[in-house]
Amino acid sequence: MRTIAEKIIEFNTQLHYHNKLPKGFAVVNPFIENPETVKVMEQFYKKFYNDQHKRKFIIGINPGRHGAGITGIPFTDTKRLESFCDIKMLSAHSHEPSSIFVYDVIEKYGGTTKFYKDFYINSLFPLAIVKQTATKKLVNANYYDDDVLFEMLRPYIINNLKKQVAIGINTNTVFVLGKKNSFFLDKINKEEKLFGKLVTLEHPRFIQQYKSKQKETYIDKYLQLLNSF
Repeated sequence: MRTIAEKIIEFNTQLHYHNKLPKGFAVVNPFIENPETVKVMEQFYKKFYNDQHKRKFIIGINPGRHGAGITGIPFTDTKRLESFCDIKMLSAHSHEPSSIFVYDVIEKYGGTTKFYKDFYINSLFPLAIVKQTATKKLVNANYYDDDVLFEMLRPYIINNLKKQVAIGINTNTVFVLGKKNSFFLDKINKEEKLFGKLVTLEHPRFIQQYKSKQKETYIDKYLQLLNSF
């Protein structure tokens, strides 16, 4: 019987997006663009998911360029990958504010081994999205930033949610990061009926950027809800 790690690795390495996008938007696939991303991603999942244990699902928006957009591991930049997971990435160095908050939660939960034994994290759209500004600069974008973008991505989102359910996750209750993200997942879920209860948590990036003084309160809220279901 295949392990959860093997199923996740297979899911990640088959990710390809070739469909149309609105003008100015692009999808970044780290598993194609950097061979070391595949290597460290495999190390990570073989280290923490090498079993058949069913986990709870935490669902983000879509990866940031400096987190999973580099490491291939949701909410994990290269700093946290090395300091918390003991996996060093040589070809890139990244700092992602959302990763700081998530690993503060993980540490208070009991550490990486305990946390990843209980939870699987990914995103509604599992690849990074960037948008070109008027000055030709590429910035992070969310799948819901543009109505046309969301409708173009929607079939791909649904297909990959179904694939992740098949990995072997607990679908009774899922934890959704971000209120707007939860709104869009709720729309999808009413049609597809993939999950039972959706529990919404403030997004780590929002907390780090706007609510840093109340950070400990938000960490406690995360822990309370994650332990309640």
